[in-house]
Amino acid sequence: MIAIVIFILAGIAEIGGGYLIWQWLREDKPLIWGIFGGIVLFIYGVIATFQSFSSFGRVYAAYGGIFIILSVLWGWGMDKKTPDLYDWLGAGICLLGVLVMLFAPRH
Repeated sequence: MIAIVIFILAGIAEIGGGYLIWQWLREDKPLIWGIFGGIVLFIYGVIATFQSFSSFGRVYAAYGGIFIILSVLWGWGMDKKTPDLYDWLGAGICLLGVLVMLFAPRH
């Protein structure tokens, strides 16, 4: 359960930081938005290291699936882009992949 919470916190930080930089560069928001975005992206990098899994590659691959789901939710909430059936289907497939990668029995 802690792994999922860390993934969610990391995802919010990564998406939020990227969103702030996007707003600065693409939507003409003030430079301070970009600076805060960079700080939040740095924090994201630190949060991700709190995972207890030993493999960097596996953790980041599994995190990618969580990131996709969070991105769909972010787009829905912040950009008011309602996900369609294929968005949800794709996100569900990614979530299934995350569960397999993290919790499959290994030697």
